[in-house]
Amino acid sequence: MGPRAETSNGTVEGAHENDVDVFRGIPYARPLIGELRFAPPQPAVAWTGVRPATAFGPAAPQPATDIGALIGFGADETSEDCLTLNVWTPAAGDGRRPVMVWIHGGAFVYGSGSQPIYDGGPLARRGDVVVVTINYRLGALGFLHLDDVAGDEMDQIANRGLLDQVAALEWVRDNIDAFGGDPSNVTIFGESAGSISVAALLGMPAAQGLFHRAVLQSGAASVHSSADATEVTRTLLKHLDLEPGDVRKLLEVPVDALLDAQQQCWLVTMTKRRALPFLPVVDGAVFPRAPLEAVADGLSADVPVLVGTNADEWRFFGFIDPESFGLDEASLLARLEHLTGSRGRALVEAYAAARPGALPPDLWFALETDGVFRVPATRLAEAQGRRQPTTFAYLFTWCSPVGGLGACHALDIPFVFGTLDKPGMALFAGETPEAHALSETMMDAWLAFARGGDPGHGGLPAWPAYDPEQRATMLLGETCQIEHAPFDAERRAWEGLLEGV
Repeated sequence: MGPRAETSNGTVEGAHENDVDVFRGIPYARPLIGELRFAPPQPAVAWTGVRPATAFGPAAPQPATDIGALIGFGADETSEDCLTLNVWTPAAGDGRRPVMVWIHGGAFVYGSGSQPIYDGGPLARRGDVVVVTINYRLGALGFLHLDDVAGDEMDQIANRGLLDQVAALEWVRDNIDAFGGDPSNVTIFGESAGSISVAALLGMPAAQGLFHRAVLQSGAASVHSSADATEVTRTLLKHLDLEPGDVRKLLEVPVDALLDAQQQCWLVTMTKRRALPFLPVVDGAVFPRAPLEAVADGLSADVPVLVGTNADEWRFFGFIDPESFGLDEASLLARLEHLTGSRGRALVEAYAAARPGALPPDLWFALETDGVFRVPATRLAEAQGRRQPTTFAYLFTWCSPVGGLGACHALDIPFVFGTLDKPGMALFAGETPEAHALSETMMDAWLAFARGGDPGHGGLPAWPAYDPEQRATMLLGETCQIEHAPFDAERRAWEGLLEGV
């Protein structure tokens, strides 16, 4: 018999693996199918007897991704019945350990909490913590904004994917003590879209009190306005040959057709604005105001925050934009002017001055890294740092052994989880003694933060809190050291741009 835990819905039986108890595929909400496809999450249905919890639940429906599969991010089985979570604990029912809840990334259209790179076992063993990973609705199912076209035609609400995350956190609050966790010490952490989700939860009234610390890896408070989100909705409806008055027919559209329409939205939105089509939306209900504004006004002033980015985030996306490697000065300027209008030339000049000898492709990757990731993260750190003195910042600088990737997007994940041994990671991240040493250092920092709100530990130099004057930032790479205001000339070049993120 495997380890058992009694939840509010019934008993689950997991497995004991590598010195931790693992419970997979536990439902935290009922299946949202048919008439409930676009509804808010509903409480899970109780069961009798003992429910096996040894197999992961299916991921949310999503397109296939060759790159993700190549480096260990691919999803296997998918289904609309996807609202499950997974728990790794040193011992179910024994103790009150810090809890770390992971929100996966994937541009809000890919990913799941069951991907091998997110194995919670190493963190649970090393830090004597409980690790939870979750699934949530993605793409149109989770983030299609229907308020301005659906009216009262069907049971629907905006930001469903985020409300799924709130439902998962409510499950943690109500049940994690049965798995040896402390519901009064919950840290949420996530990367990319997962980090955007963490930022959104910091600014969401409905999420208040469900977590006590937050870690943001490569993502900040990116949102759509209601108008921009409705434009995405109209694009999707047009691709499905539906009129706004036909919105109820979305309940009957086959999942594959919906995913195909998502891809059309992706192409249109990225071409027009270089923005993700599916994002949290300031809808006036789930988000009465933009998350960054709420954070700046102190909504989560009691939450210590650790926030950072990777030094070369955008190089990862060169895979899907091969033209970026051949940019010259004219084409670089054309791209920047398309994104920023008349400020494009000033941005290029500022980055060229700060990086003497950099070629146009290098400037492009640096500009996109900062515009999409580092500057929004810095602004969130500034906003929270003014309210919460235990706000910390980092910059991940370890370079992939794959030439040209540098410290690219997603490279930090296996270091945080201690999963450098998973398929694809030796090629992507490196499996040298130095890589494993950095992984241990980062795991200990994240664990220390989850335990007490401060990422500092004996394996690192002193890590001061972040403030908008000194901007103390821990560099995590071949060497770990504090640098004050790294790349500050580039940061200042973005002043007056990217408002609201």
